Order: sequence, then C-alpha cells, then structure tokens
Amino acid sequence: MERLDHLEHLDKDLVDELAQVARETVRDELREQTRKQRRTATLYAASGALALYAGAALALAIGLGLAAGLPGWAAALITAALLAVMAFVLRGMARPSAQTHGHSAHPHGHTDPDRVAGGSAPAVPPSGLGMPYPPVPPVPPGAPGSTPHIPGTDYPEAPHHRA
Repeated sequence: MERLDHLEHLDKDLVDELAQVARETVRDELREQTRKQRRTATLYAASGALALYAGAALALAIGLGLAAGLPGWAAALITAALLAVMAFVLRGMARPSAQTHGHSAHPHGHTDPDRVAGGSAPAVPPSGLGMPYPPVPPVPPGAPGSTPHIPGTDYPEAPHHRA
C-alpha cells in the first residue's frame, strides 16, 4: 500500500510541474503577442497623427491659394466647406448601409426588409444552429395580395376563374 501512496505523490508533483510549465508558456506567448500588438498600435497612432497634420497643411495651402484672389474670410469659408463636403462623402463611404438613393419607401428611411432595429443581425446565431431570426414575409399577413401559408405545405395558388 505504501507503494501506491508514493505513486500518487509522484503523480501530484508531475501534474503541478506540468501546470506550472503550461502557465509560464502561455504567459510568455501572451507577453510576446501583446508586445507585437502594442508596436502595431503605436505605428497606427503615429500614422494617424501625421495624416492629421498633413490634412491641416493641405487645408492651409488651399486656403492660402484661394486668399490670393479672394478676401481671407471667403477663402477660409470655402476651405471649410470643401472639408465638410469631403467629411460627409467619407462618412457615407464608411457606412455599409449608406443611402445612395434620395428617398425611401419606409417612413424611417429603411429600405432593407431584413434590417434589424437597433443594428444588424448576426450572421450566425450564438448556438450556430439554423437561422438567427425567423424569415420576414414580403407582405404583412392579411394585407391585400397575401395568402395564408401553412408551414410544411407548399402549393401553388389556385387559379381564379371568372364566371
């Protein structure tokens, strides 16, 4: 019986040692990944700051160029208007569901029938099974042109005969 107690002690020591090695390995890997991500984030931040200064210098150059033939206030106003238009266009390009058409049939401006209020639907439900939401009928039930549909029965509409 002493022999088995000795083996249990060895097993416990081995498990503790393996757990310690695993923790150190994971910690080292996370530290390395964090270091790389921190460097990448720093480079992106520096790039953004330089792009901001480059944009300011370009806006100043446009303003000074316009000021050669216009009063200073008019040149500044035109430059500001150009920047506002560019910001509006870029914002529209950044939105995936940007409205390119002037008007919409829906009172709240939504044209996509699969649009979910408050955001977009997940591509796959958290469970990974089936559709995330039940399908939306093209016309509301009871509306003109809609026919009742019983799940599991796909049948064509009966022809209408005029007497």
